[in-house]
Amino acid sequence: MMRLLKVSALAMLVSLFWVECPDAFGQQSNATQNARPNTGGTMATQPFPALNAAAQTQLQTLLQNWEQQSKGMKTLECSFTRWHYDMFAAPQGQFASRADGVIKYAAPDKGLFRVDRLVFFNGFDANQQPILQAQPGQFGEHWVCNGQQLIEFDRGRKECRIQTLPPEMRGQKIFNSPLPFVFNLDAQQIQQRYWVRQVQAPADDMLLIEAWPKRQEDRAQYKLVQVALDANTFLPRALLMYAPNFHAKNAPKWDHYEFQDSKRNAIGAGFQRFLGNFIPEKPPGDWKILQNNFQAGSAPSGQQAANPSGNSSNR
Repeated sequence: MMRLLKVSALAMLVSLFWVECPDAFGQQSNATQNARPNTGGTMATQPFPALNAAAQTQLQTLLQNWEQQSKGMKTLECSFTRWHYDMFAAPQGQFASRADGVIKYAAPDKGLFRVDRLVFFNGFDANQQPILQAQPGQFGEHWVCNGQQLIEFDRGRKECRIQTLPPEMRGQKIFNSPLPFVFNLDAQQIQQRYWVRQVQAPADDMLLIEAWPKRQEDRAQYKLVQVALDANTFLPRALLMYAPNFHAKNAPKWDHYEFQDSKRNAIGAGFQRFLGNFIPEKPPGDWKILQNNFQAGSAPSGQQAANPSGNSSNR
């Protein structure tokens, strides 16, 4: 299930680090609901009216400031919470699953995405409080990129999949997706791949960006991404990612990320020690190890909007 953004997950989480901050949005807050787009089918043309000169200038200034901040980032680590909403799997306003984990990044091409806790909605108790339970064999994603290999740990199947990256995908190019534009923004590239606009943020200390994918391979993974940035640091605070077939009534499925405890360039003299995060430990002896060369579209993802049923192949 969670084979969506492929290498884009880390990339996008490294760029798009857009998850709603609990203090700013809150789970299913009114501000979040007001920001939710009213989308229908797949967009092959720009999904919103052309920006006027003032709005375009404002957008360019924001993107340039965001890019400038990104260029100075050598390392980043944070914890995250991801709520998955699917009104066919849980009542309106109640998330269907919740994942908690960590993200770590070292420029230009090292990253770690790991879910440490995954629970699913399983009805309400006698006090009408949601019952959240783990499911057998469901652990969430865990993958590491060390710059030369993409390593995925499937804890449900007890498999470690190691894919060797070709030379052209090593370095910054590996983060060629929506997640990378959050932490490692290239203002020109994001506008080549996405229709971008700034929209009204729910708080004065926040900037809110919408990015609609232009390319079909991106639209097959998500319909729209919304990114909330801290207005002072330009660090991502929240992210909403809508399923490719998202429809407010007919297919209401989306993922809501929030990032906490973000630390940028905070490792000091411990840089080499920090790089140790991207040297994964050898899997247990009873695991199967699969090795091959990287194939486009085969990398693990850090989000699940495209196929949020809960039956993940990335357990």
